[in-house]
Amino acid sequence: MRTQLRINKQRKTRKFRVSNAVKKNSTRPRMCVFRSARHISVQIVDDQVGKTLASASTYEKDFRAANKNGGNVEAAAIVGKTVAERALAAGVSAVAFDRKGYKYHGRVKALADAARDAGLDIGGKGDE
Repeated sequence: MRTQLRINKQRKTRKFRVSNAVKKNSTRPRMCVFRSARHISVQIVDDQVGKTLASASTYEKDFRAANKNGGNVEAAAIVGKTVAERALAAGVSAVAFDRKGYKYHGRVKALADAARDAGLDIGGKGDE
């Protein structure tokens, strides 16, 4: 039990450290990711105005109709491409990637790479 409490505290600390660094050091809108075991979602938020500019997730009806599983790398790539298209349509071309406390690996990396390949500027590969 003590170990789990310590791990949860470390996870929470890491989440705030990463998010606050992104908010403090960037003037770009923030692309924040939420990952669960079965789904992944992403929002592009303008912290200056406090408004969500674009979002995409595996919770959406269109996604669930076309795909069975929302908790794998392929689903994350589809969500990344979708959010990039929506952001470009909203006039956002460059964002700061807020991975929260998640490692830049697996689904989070697939989402970022797909968004980058779709034309969204989130920095170079391996910079995260």
